[in-house]
Amino acid sequence: MGEGVRNWPTALGKYLRISWLFHYTGEMNTFIGRQRSANRWRLILQLLPLLIVAVVAVVGASQLRVVRDFLTSAGGEPANLEVDTQANLGPLPKPWLNLAQGGEMSDWTLAPIQGKVVALQPEYIRIDHIYSFYDVVQRENGQLSFNFTKLDALVDEILAVGAKPYLSLSYMPTTISADGSITGAPANWTDWQETVRATIQHYSGTKKINDVVYEVWNEPDLFGDWKTYGDKNYLTLYGWAAKGAAQTTSTRPFKFGGPATTALYANWFQKLYEYTQANNLRIDFFSWHGYHRDVDQYIEDVAQIRKWQGESPGSENWELHLTEFGLDSENNPGYDNSLGAAHTAATMIELADKVHRVFIFEIEDGKDPQGTASWGRWGLLTHRDFGNQPKPRYNIVRQLNRLQGDQLRVIGNGSWVKALAVKNGVNVEMVVVNYDPRGTHSEEVPLTFQGLTSGKYVLEVTESSGITRKTEFEIDGVELSTSLITLPNRHYYLKLTEL
Repeated sequence: MGEGVRNWPTALGKYLRISWLFHYTGEMNTFIGRQRSANRWRLILQLLPLLIVAVVAVVGASQLRVVRDFLTSAGGEPANLEVDTQANLGPLPKPWLNLAQGGEMSDWTLAPIQGKVVALQPEYIRIDHIYSFYDVVQRENGQLSFNFTKLDALVDEILAVGAKPYLSLSYMPTTISADGSITGAPANWTDWQETVRATIQHYSGTKKINDVVYEVWNEPDLFGDWKTYGDKNYLTLYGWAAKGAAQTTSTRPFKFGGPATTALYANWFQKLYEYTQANNLRIDFFSWHGYHRDVDQYIEDVAQIRKWQGESPGSENWELHLTEFGLDSENNPGYDNSLGAAHTAATMIELADKVHRVFIFEIEDGKDPQGTASWGRWGLLTHRDFGNQPKPRYNIVRQLNRLQGDQLRVIGNGSWVKALAVKNGVNVEMVVVNYDPRGTHSEEVPLTFQGLTSGKYVLEVTESSGITRKTEFEIDGVELSTSLITLPNRHYYLKLTEL
């Protein structure tokens, strides 16, 4: 992720398209009103397909979700949560235990925020700009040389917080770039191959770090305008990098893949699959970025990839890594308030058993040019100049991490309210979130715990605000039924204990 123009559409674009829909519908109604009353509904039914075609033509296939959201804004499915306390699904997957930091500061360091990052229990921390910020590659007397001292300092900090490095192999060292830029192709592809080889050999070989992940580039479709064809072909970039990875010796286990595009694109998946298959190149994971306000879009993206994998023999073994994730690819006030937290919780609940890793972007805010602490930046923490204060998204990650034990089957998630539950010893614990981008939907949710034994129980509910309330129940049977009042963009931690 970087500065500048990001993914379209903008909110203004959405407004204009919906306004057009109102205008067009108004003209249609005027036309129909001139017809005889007896034929009015027949004409509506006849013209409705034409209206839909017109919407598709103007809005574009990629924007149908905008129309869908508009037409269904007043609808949606309420939740009716049922937790089967005997349906053990195995250890709870936690794809959210992955953090990313973008190119906000060339001198970025984990040292001042070490304790706060440790509290998030990350498994991996992803960084990009490893060649453009840390002076790794030099050329002396025509020969390449490598100095990892500056990058080592950050990698050591990542290890110190209990995480492992996830290195985005970007951007092009200016020493080897054909045009002298960090987004250009190399003048000599063997220099790029050697750069990647030396990087993997250093961290997975010399430093003996287990399970480092290497991702070829960061948002190649944006940073460098790489394509899957033509002179500036990402497949060539990937291929030479894979050759470099294959040349390493006596290394600890590591993973290698890409392409980390700005969004999910079918042609990038298919072309990368075909290229790696045809050239017998290593690829352990497929990665992409996703910035969707609509949580359902993440589910649709994963379903698409699973479909492509089913049609592409060999790719079914690829791990799926969503290496940047957030509410919006641009600055958004939601990143500073409960909207961002609810979005994070709802998305993680939906993706918990669908992808291998989801990287929350990002750890620390960049600095606002206007000098304000809260400016809708993507960080879990404010900028260092403002004390690295935790935001609501930081707190929801800590709450998700409280879920320890085996996952329990939960059915009845709705359009707004979603839940994830575990069996932690003798207790049943769960996170419930009400995510509503419009900030208006409250819901009293029926909540049933099944598979219990007769006796007394206490249900402890902790709200986003930190307020906790306890309710005692006595049941004669195997089921406890109650309800939970949920407010828009609030999350709740529940613990059910038998007395």
